[in-house]
Amino acid sequence: MTGSQRRVVVVSAGLSEPSSTRLLADRLAAATVADLHARGVAASAETVELRPLAHAVVDAMLTGFATGELADVLDRLYAADAIVISTPLFTTTYSGLLKSFLDVLDRDALSGVPVLLGATGGTARHSLALEYSLRPLLTYLRADVVPTSVFAATDDWAAGEGDDGGGLAGRIARAGRELAERVAARGPAAVHDPFASVADFEDLLPGG
Repeated sequence: MTGSQRRVVVVSAGLSEPSSTRLLADRLAAATVADLHARGVAASAETVELRPLAHAVVDAMLTGFATGELADVLDRLYAADAIVISTPLFTTTYSGLLKSFLDVLDRDALSGVPVLLGATGGTARHSLALEYSLRPLLTYLRADVVPTSVFAATDDWAAGEGDDGGGLAGRIARAGRELAERVAARGPAAVHDPFASVADFEDLLPGG
């Protein structure tokens, strides 16, 4: 394989353990990495579970600063070449935990970053929730969201693994391929510096 290794950071907003949300996240990441490897691009994926970070996320919202493990997670997210987001749906929208996490990100952190969206829910009636709730949010953050998002209803998990078309397995493969295409087409991610636009203190002093 050629080039520097690309990093896919997976954000799982599942609230139970284990969760179908994490399962979907892992499968989306695996499909992306496998497609990158098939293109001769070295890649790896790491998963961030938001559930253990819930208190730290709330603290960061209240104070304006992330500390400890959350700060480390944000540093890894800012250095990612691609991001996979997987969330459960509640009352036809993404989880409050995911929204809170996105709220503590630097406002430019996701600009231009390839992002794949996934969600889990009870029935296929909620399958469009990703398109009218989460996709607009990520578009507002100027992320490069791939066309195919993947919704997995409870019945989808029992449909079998042999599908390569419109079923869950086929949608996962297609979405992973689209994300891999975006990653392969761009150079390795530059490390995002949230303080890059902050003026130097000396420049603010009279005569500076």
